[in-house]
Amino acid sequence: MTPTAPQVEALRAVVVDDEVALARLVAGYLERDGFAVSLCHDGSSAVELLREVDPDVVILDLGLPGIDGVEVCRQLRTFSDCYVVMLTARAEEVDTLIGLSVGADDYITKPFSPRELMARVGVLMRRPRRAPSHASPPASPALEVGALTVDVEARETHVGGRRIDLTRTEFDILAALASRPGSVLSRRALIDAVWGPGWVGDDHLVDVHVLHVRQKLGDTAREQRYVRTVRGIGYRIGTGT
Repeated sequence: MTPTAPQVEALRAVVVDDEVALARLVAGYLERDGFAVSLCHDGSSAVELLREVDPDVVILDLGLPGIDGVEVCRQLRTFSDCYVVMLTARAEEVDTLIGLSVGADDYITKPFSPRELMARVGVLMRRPRRAPSHASPPASPALEVGALTVDVEARETHVGGRRIDLTRTEFDILAALASRPGSVLSRRALIDAVWGPGWVGDDHLVDVHVLHVRQKLGDTAREQRYVRTVRGIGYRIGTGT
């Protein structure tokens, strides 16, 4: 008898957009890339669907009927660390900053090319997580900065023994900085380290994620105990004091 090859579970995606034709178009591209796709057209139903599906990636429109995309993302982040790409028809910087500050990993402004969106999704999905189960790399020691501990192997962050819940992107930025103490990383260097060298977009995306990391760590732009701004260049890990 010929052995049956194990079935690989498809990656799950949810598209939340009140423009039905656009949502179906995006879903078609995702399905061609092997995703199992669910659709939703209003914010009020989206959170329940996201809980049910437990997606790997969400394409989320900012302007939704019911509750908007910012609130959907805020609620999503209470139970999932899936990737979120925010869609917005409003190019004003404040909308972008608000969307990212609640945990979106990337954003794209309408109108956009579906191929560009899929390229962004592809970059996110290629970002490495834990080592494959068959690999046995030596355990990496936790990185410590004062009361801050960044455990790269377990992907956990603690301040004073209290666990801090960071999104995947927030953790990757903090780990990139903490793994190179004393070094200044430019925005572009952080983009390359976290999103990969193929990512195309606004480098100031990093600033918003750093702001959110500081907020979660109980840090401020004035104190800069854990993440320090090097004006005109980028960021480096602080000393904890």
